[in-house]
Order: sequence, then C-alpha cells, then structure tokens
Amino acid sequence: MRAGHRTLWAVSESRDESTAPGAATGTKPDDGDQARDGHRAMRPRERARMTRRGWTVVTSGVLIVAFGLIGAFVQVPYVAIGPGPTYDTLGQVNGVPVVEIDGQQTYPTAGELRMTTVSLNDEISLFGALGLWVSGRYALAPREEYFRPGESDEQVQQENVQQFQDSQSNAEVAALRHLGFPVKVLAQSIVDNTPASRVLAAGDRLLSVNGRTITNEDDVTAALADTSPGQTVPITFQHGTEPPRTEQITLAANPDPSKKQGFMGLQPIDRADVPFDVKISLQDVGGPSAGLMFALAIVDRLTPGEMVAGEHVAGTGEITEKGQVGAIGGISFKVVAAREAGATVFLTPEANCAEASAAAPDGLKLVKVSDLDSALSALDALKAGQPTPSC
Repeated sequence: MRAGHRTLWAVSESRDESTAPGAATGTKPDDGDQARDGHRAMRPRERARMTRRGWTVVTSGVLIVAFGLIGAFVQVPYVAIGPGPTYDTLGQVNGVPVVEIDGQQTYPTAGELRMTTVSLNDEISLFGALGLWVSGRYALAPREEYFRPGESDEQVQQENVQQFQDSQSNAEVAALRHLGFPVKVLAQSIVDNTPASRVLAAGDRLLSVNGRTITNEDDVTAALADTSPGQTVPITFQHGTEPPRTEQITLAANPDPSKKQGFMGLQPIDRADVPFDVKISLQDVGGPSAGLMFALAIVDRLTPGEMVAGEHVAGTGEITEKGQVGAIGGISFKVVAAREAGATVFLTPEANCAEASAAAPDGLKLVKVSDLDSALSALDALKAGQPTPSC
C-alpha cells in the first residue's frame, strides 16, 4: 500500500506538471514564478545584449570626448584671413601722428586717407577654423602659403617688418620725387666676396660709376652696360659724412649667364636727399601694401589745399621709389574693412580691380590707379565732381 501510494503520488505529481499552464502554452515553468514574484529575471542572453549596448554607449562617449578635445586643442595647417584694422594716414594713433614731417613747412589737411590691412589668424584649432569660416568674414588658406617650410614665426615677423619699413622709404621717395625734391642713390646691399665688397659698405652713397654721374638707381645699371668681366672701372662714393673718394674696381663675371657685362656686386636704391625728416609711426603692422596711402599723405601735408576735401578715402597698393603702384593680396577683405570704417572711395591697384569689384560692398566707389600720379589726378577729379577711372 505504501509503495503503491508512493507510486501514485509520483504519477500524480508527474501529471500535475504536464498539465500546468506552462506546459499547455509552451512557456517555461519559471515564468509563473516570475509573474508571482512581480519581476522578470534577466536571462543570460539578455545580460549579454545589455552589456554590448553599454559598451556601445561608453565607446561612443569616449569618441565624442576625443573628437571634442582634438577639435578644441589640436591646431590645423591653415590660417584664417579676414578684414583687419584701418588707419587714417592723415590722423593719429594713440595721440601720435601717423605721418609727421619735421624741418619743413606743412599745411592743414581735412578728410581721411585710410590705409587698410588684412587680419591673419595663425595657430588655430579645428573648431576655431570652422567657426571663423562659418562667420562669412574669414577665408581659410593653407599655412604654407604664408609661412615657408622651416621658417619660424620670428622670421616671418621680421620679414613683414622689413617690408613695411621699405614701403615707408619707397613712399617717401615717390612723394618727394613727385614734388621735385632731389634723391640720392645708396648701396642698399653688398654681395659678399664680390668686387664691390672690397671697397664699399652698405649705405654708402654712389656719386659716379665708370665716369657716369649717378642721379638714380638706373644710372648704375646703365654705367655698366658696355663693360666686360676683368675690366677696371672707377667708382666715386661717400661713406657717411666722410669726403667723397674714388677707387678702382675690377669687374667680375656676372652670375647670370645671360648677362655679359661686368659684375660689381651691389644693389643700388634711391632715397630722399632732403634737409628735413619724414617720420611714419605705426606699430604692429607689416607688409608693403600701405605704400600708396603713405605717399599720398606726405604729398598732402607738403602742399597747400585739401587733397580729399573732407571725403573719406581708403585704399591700398605697394609703391616703388618711382611711384608705380603694384598689386597686393587680400583686397577682397580690405574693401570690406574700408566700408565698415566709413570710407566711400577706395583707391584700387589696377591689377586688383577684378577681385575688388567682386567683393566691394554697397556704397564704396572703386577708383582704379596705376601710379602715384594717376591716384593724385583721380583725387583732383573726385574733388571737382568729375568722372574718375573706375574698376
């Protein structure tokens, strides 16, 4: 009996399991336990799925943080170029006249002759570059276009300062030559181990070469035109305040095979020969493009009457000692800077006219110039209400 009862109990137990809800529906028996407990136990496969999902979130977060750090701190090999500050060459900066003339009569001026600059942002991050570009005021350019490989920031700064100083000297010579003042010719640089280096020093004044009186730098080239290597020629020069002296120089072969004349080894340059000083004071500006506006300011201060008659005139252009105006870079940003500073007229180098016309904002009249004389003629026409050459 007991055994039969035990067997019956076992059979009954087996039958109860086979007829449980889980068995009829295909649901696992522990599902009922889960429902009764009020929570759902996590199965092994679900644990793996959550783990992968978690790793995905963590990995994405790490990548986002890494990208953010790279974008914020890693520099890109580009520079951002945009409108820079402008300066009135007839006015003052920090209480100091931009153009000042001592020892010569000057005349009152009115209006503005405003030089323009370009702002260059270097060492920018990825996010910084994108922000400047999206602003619409800046353009991005490869850094190598402005910084030569291996060239330090200090070297670039020195080069820009030298170009700026040369533009001031060229502007002074061009303006004074236009006004009829005399010029002198100096040895700007001397090539090492050449005939000139054995006699001359940089800065010496050249008075005659091979019997030809030197009145401008082109006279030096003309004096050597019919010479040949090995020929001895006389040169008269003056070192500082010392009396002039004459030395004999034996010419060498020209390093340029296409030039057959004798080679002396110096670079001449015209400089003003006047008993007064022209001083241009402007800090933190580099490059040669302010030459035209400096020359105009010098002419305006040394001549009676008002050159611009109260107008707000801006402009740009590299200038030579003979007054030729050459093309410059960044003019599309300079016209914007000029208009924002209140200029209504912009003196534009002829070679930059197309680019300037495409970027000029409303209300800015572009006047085409090719040299100092044409710029002065255009300003006279503008003052008289006559047509001016336009881009």
